[in-house]
Amino acid sequence: MIAPNRSMHDAFNQELNRELQYNVDTLQEFVRNNVPLLNEQKKQIYETLMQAVDNNTGGLFFLDAPGETGKTFVISLILATIRSRCYIALALASSGTAATLLDGGGTAHSALKLPLNLNTIDTPTCNISQSSAMGKLLMQCKLIVWDECTMAHKKSLEALNFTLKDLRRNNNIFGGLMILLAGDFR
Repeated sequence: MIAPNRSMHDAFNQELNRELQYNVDTLQEFVRNNVPLLNEQKKQIYETLMQAVDNNTGGLFFLDAPGETGKTFVISLILATIRSRCYIALALASSGTAATLLDGGGTAHSALKLPLNLNTIDTPTCNISQSSAMGKLLMQCKLIVWDECTMAHKKSLEALNFTLKDLRRNNNIFGGLMILLAGDFR
């Protein structure tokens, strides 16, 4: 079967449109209705993360809590807030089940094009180039959320780190992009 001839520009536009297709009014309403429901601890987490997004400081954040404690609720609220401002926020998870719980979620392995043989590679990288649609998307992204990151191989995170540093031409951790890792680290 012959593959369709689709330009990289079209692929990028398709990826970009998918990430910007969210209904801003619906997201703003979701944020308005749900921020008041946060308890003091979750509100502090939400405000800290949103301040980092607003200041564009990047950084690595961990949301560590046992199951059924509201991690997904906080993550959903953060994603909705960023997307309601017409920014790109990628929602990834280590498992397909966890990915389905996040609006617009996908598996980290598929989205980041992680190598299958992580154990055998000394310095793993994602199979994403600067000219690819995902590469361009990662350069415009404000936040990557990786839920259930405790289930991922450590070299998966190393691959993302090396790739983002290269794509964004920034030697700060994860190329200066804000990363939220969530899971139960116990």
